[in-house]
Amino acid sequence: MSDVSKPARSLAGIAGIVAVATLISKLAGLVRQQVIAAEFGVGPAVDAYTYAYVIPGFLFILLGGINGPFHSSIISVLAKRPKEEAAPLVETITTLVGGVLLLVTVGLMLFAEPLIQLIAPGAPPEVRTIAVEQFRIMAPLAVFSGLIGIGFGTLNAADLYWLPSVSPMFSSGAVVVAVLLFAERFGPAVLAWGTLFGAVLQWLVQIPPQWKAGMGTLRLRFEFKRPGMGEISKLMGPATLSSGMLLINVYTSLLFASQLPVGAAAALGYAQLLVLTPLGILSNVILVPYLPIFAKAVAAGDWVELKERIRQSLVLTALTMMPLGALMSVLALPAVRVIYERDAFDLNASQLVSSVLVAYAVGMFVYLGRDVLVRVFYALGDGEMPFKVSLLGVGLNIAFCALFTKTSGAAGLALATATVNLISMAIMLRVLGKRLNGLAWQGLGWPLVGLLVGSGLTGLVGWGVLQGTQRLWGTEGLGLQLLELALAGGLGIAVFALCILPLRLPEVDMFTGRLLAKLRR
Repeated sequence: MSDVSKPARSLAGIAGIVAVATLISKLAGLVRQQVIAAEFGVGPAVDAYTYAYVIPGFLFILLGGINGPFHSSIISVLAKRPKEEAAPLVETITTLVGGVLLLVTVGLMLFAEPLIQLIAPGAPPEVRTIAVEQFRIMAPLAVFSGLIGIGFGTLNAADLYWLPSVSPMFSSGAVVVAVLLFAERFGPAVLAWGTLFGAVLQWLVQIPPQWKAGMGTLRLRFEFKRPGMGEISKLMGPATLSSGMLLINVYTSLLFASQLPVGAAAALGYAQLLVLTPLGILSNVILVPYLPIFAKAVAAGDWVELKERIRQSLVLTALTMMPLGALMSVLALPAVRVIYERDAFDLNASQLVSSVLVAYAVGMFVYLGRDVLVRVFYALGDGEMPFKVSLLGVGLNIAFCALFTKTSGAAGLALATATVNLISMAIMLRVLGKRLNGLAWQGLGWPLVGLLVGSGLTGLVGWGVLQGTQRLWGTEGLGLQLLELALAGGLGIAVFALCILPLRLPEVDMFTGRLLAKLRR
């Protein structure tokens, strides 16, 4: 907000709040998947839930998620406008979005069966029947997704970061309770009911702080020509369409997964959770603080500052994602066994999920790097370029899925996603470079190359340590597996730290300085 009365938090302060809160919510999400895996394994129930969750769940993540188009558009506009304009503007956009998504919900419930047939044409009849029931239960997520996304953006614009980052915990907790208490009685339907109830909780908890901050109430307001609405619509429309291309990509992946043996769709979901847990934490730490910073630099016309922040955010992305992706790719199987392998989830399931996890892990940097660049375009008031890039990505994803599944099965679907993100990121970097008269490529390129080499060595050391300890001690037993993972991961990170010291990156110095300061307290 342009005239917030209380002092604005520092970038490090915001990042710290978001990191802790997101860590809590992501750990809750991991517990949720562990409970689902133990109860249903990689069988028909989880396959059906994966198909049923595609559209309502995508809307929930797309519109209601932090860094989604609603969240990003709200922040980009409110950060530039006086505080007294916030409440009526938020109430107006909530009225408009809520009405549209209510109609979407009705349509989803009416056309549940043909939509599931479209999503999973190759799935067995038993799986499709379960999926249709779950789909209808979760259809109202469409409405709550929009309300949650607007609320998240509003709270962040009011300098409130804890609740938006931690609130997904309520959704995960609801699913856990539903599975543990009601799975034997109601079967796979508990997955859908738990998901819906969790979304309701997530929306309800954000209302009191939003009211208290003076950022709007539940009042219906139809002032669609109010100043600021045009700017929000200009950003939100293309941004939603651009992000909506991801739905087509998700659909494409599941379409090909339905042609593979039962369990492929479930494996995608389990592997995605393992990647998205650390990626979600770090992406929120980077994207949430940087989006208003990008927007303010654009508003001030300070292109030097904008270029430096772009460089800084991409280097931070590489600093976190590259070594993490390298380690996850070489430690995939023991990690999956430790997290999921119990009860209905056996060794065969672990091997399937770990093969998918490897492909997702190698693409972690380009996944988050692409998202960083999308937010730069949003700050520039341009939602069209990310949309065009996403549209191109749809065609590429179809081609890569068809190509890679022939040789790699379910893992090929994750590999296709990583390849599309790499190409998309390269295109957006080129466009930004032209628009901003250069991005100081040398200051960006050499650190990225150095971090890539260091990450490669990190993965090599992690793999070598894992192989050595497994030959000495074996591979069975939870305690032993945890020890082997700790040794391989710890030594890998130590090697990475040694590799990046000669780079003398300001981002590394800033991080270690603050860490040492906290340890001295």
